[in-house]
Amino acid sequence: MTDAFVLVLGVALLAAVLLSGLATRSALSTTAVFLVAGLVVGPLGLGWLRFEGGAVERAAEIALFAVLFTDGQHAPWRVARRAWRLPARALLVGMPLTFVLVALLARYLAGLDWGPALVLGAVLAPTDPVFASALVGQEHVPERVRSALNIESGLNDGLALPAVLLLVGTFGGHPEGFSTTWWVLLAELAAGAGLGVLMPLLVHQLLRLRALTADRRLRPLGPLAMAVVLFGVCDLVHANQFVAAFVAGAVVATLRPDASEEFKPTGELVSELTKGAALVCFATLIDWTVLGEAGWISLLFAVLVLVVTRPVPTALAMLGSELTARGRVAVGWFGPKGFASVAYAVIVSGSGMPGAEEVLAFTAVVVLVSALAHSSTDVAVARWWDDPRTEPVRSTRS
Repeated sequence: MTDAFVLVLGVALLAAVLLSGLATRSALSTTAVFLVAGLVVGPLGLGWLRFEGGAVERAAEIALFAVLFTDGQHAPWRVARRAWRLPARALLVGMPLTFVLVALLARYLAGLDWGPALVLGAVLAPTDPVFASALVGQEHVPERVRSALNIESGLNDGLALPAVLLLVGTFGGHPEGFSTTWWVLLAELAAGAGLGVLMPLLVHQLLRLRALTADRRLRPLGPLAMAVVLFGVCDLVHANQFVAAFVAGAVVATLRPDASEEFKPTGELVSELTKGAALVCFATLIDWTVLGEAGWISLLFAVLVLVVTRPVPTALAMLGSELTARGRVAVGWFGPKGFASVAYAVIVSGSGMPGAEEVLAFTAVVVLVSALAHSSTDVAVARWWDDPRTEPVRSTRS
């Protein structure tokens, strides 16, 4: 399986590179290339590859960690201090409302029992930075829009995990390797945030020692090496690695902006590679059993999750903010569901909770639809601000 996976990933990566120029000016996306590759060689296609849930969960975690660490470097303290209001609205108002709406859809549209419906609401509440990264990385898109999406997606993945685990424990599940005790989950969140601050501070102090110098050619690998160590430490002490990744990226950009700028091209390439590998793994998780478990109603459910449960709460959360109508539409639409939801759904499926397989099936369909929809519209939305005469940002304070 390993040899076949390497070959498929290599072919998909080469195709993504060769088509990347077309992807920047059309609805085609490199995300679609990796997804199609996984679907073709997976159980829905030729049947060459099939990854189990644990492998998919791990691949999703690594990809999400890499993307969050890289995206965190777009949010140094000077940016976060100016831009905290909009992400706070999204996290404190928009995310809980999304949870409620998804749970109601799962209960009354999909017909799930209340337990799986509430768990599915928590699984699909966070947004994914992977599929919004193309918009976040466009410098001509207003900073308020990019910062709102970046900071929100950087934090909500880690914040959603405790809610998922608490609900799974409440409804009879026992996720292997995870606690369902609220104070332990809070401690893991705090540990993630703390490690995200302490690790860059430690490396920063080491670099101030005269005996230690980094060769210019290897300096872009410094933040990457630190991120790998951070991932391992979080695993070892059971800290919340998603919060740790984003916080660490932001701290690196704050302490050493020069190193952060040097690392960004490397970080984006590493993120693209891990994202591609995770997408191929995820696509092989989808088989006829999963689709049969979800049924045709899952497609309608997925569409409503994308066009109702994110845009409506976001519109309410952003009322009276400084965002223009164009900015509110962009922030509302770019609430993709991705690797965090996949990882959490796999955890749920192995917990023994009644209805766990339904949670995994509906999550898989929603993520598949979201990946295709959001990765094919990021270029079009970014072009809204190509015109230098674009609508100015309102001065109203949030």
